[in-house]
Amino acid sequence: MANLRLTGAQILGPQGLHTEGLCIHAGHVVDVTPARDVDLTGYIVLPGIIDVHGDGFERHVAPRRGAMMQIAEGLLSTEAELAANGITTAVLAQFVSWEGGLRGLEFADRVFSAIRTTAPTLVTDVRAQLRFETHLLDLYEEVPDLVAQWGVDYVVFNDHLPHDRLAQGRQPPRMVGQALKAGRNPDVHFQMMKDLHAQSATVPVALDKLCGRLSAADIRLGSHDDATRTGRDIWHARGAHVAEFPETQEAAEAARASGDLIVLGSPNVVRGGSHKGNASATELAALGLCDALASDYHYPSPRRAALHLTQTGVLSLPEAWALVSEGPARVLGLKDRGVLAPGKRADIVILDRETQHVAATLAQGRFSYLLGDIADRFFPA
Repeated sequence: MANLRLTGAQILGPQGLHTEGLCIHAGHVVDVTPARDVDLTGYIVLPGIIDVHGDGFERHVAPRRGAMMQIAEGLLSTEAELAANGITTAVLAQFVSWEGGLRGLEFADRVFSAIRTTAPTLVTDVRAQLRFETHLLDLYEEVPDLVAQWGVDYVVFNDHLPHDRLAQGRQPPRMVGQALKAGRNPDVHFQMMKDLHAQSATVPVALDKLCGRLSAADIRLGSHDDATRTGRDIWHARGAHVAEFPETQEAAEAARASGDLIVLGSPNVVRGGSHKGNASATELAALGLCDALASDYHYPSPRRAALHLTQTGVLSLPEAWALVSEGPARVLGLKDRGVLAPGKRADIVILDRETQHVAATLAQGRFSYLLGDIADRFFPA
């Protein structure tokens, strides 16, 4: 695309909203005036959304049980949805879990391989995150080699075993459906869960060793669904300096006290609370206990959440938008994006000022999405 100066719009820069224009050259924001002006009166120009954790891509790569489409084709479809929602950098969170099926090791290998092959061909910066279930002890020796093979640099640990029920020898709710999704006999699936639960005492020491190996390889580590101060402190000691979706204010405060970064779910903000009854992301954000809002399972939610926090007076627009741009960049260690400042990538989302819908998305100065009337502003007849 030609070098441009965007004029007439409200632009969110490092010092807040302004109308002084924004210059783009060679995929970056610059402080000189390029050749051609584009009048964006009626629009708001914001830093592109950086999504640090989302699994909404699953419905594109496997739209129906048993109907596994070509993963690469699904990633192309995923990018279209990301771009339509103003997301310029996206971390696709793929499980390796005892749950099997779409969360099993075999499917994860296909997804990570497809991301590594397909991502360089996309406009959106698409990255991979491994969500690893802590009780898969048999895979611990392989994990460092697998993440290297897959090109993954971000690992988050989960424990989704229903330990209370398993300790009582009781079958968890919805277990039969889960087993059938994974193609397993429900009795076999239940026994597997009980066997994994029985290994719980050996998991902490094994995790210490695994996290040490991953940290030595410069892999970013995070924990998921922390519920207590003690639990979060343990993860901090292991080098997991990202707290994803803490379930309680206590856990979020522990992360903040340790200097760790806190990721919350944007659907929690949009819904007005957690669908599981956990801490309110809105309340945590108001308390300063949030560094980034992630899509989680719904790609429209980061934009909607940031605007909702602004409209309800919880945060100013610069503060709220930082939770989907500058803050996520910090979580991922990406110093070249997240703000519209000279020298940074021209990762931009343009909203219609009246409807606040996405009108255009640019990643490193290239269009990934362009809708309706705004196209005539960039490409006049």
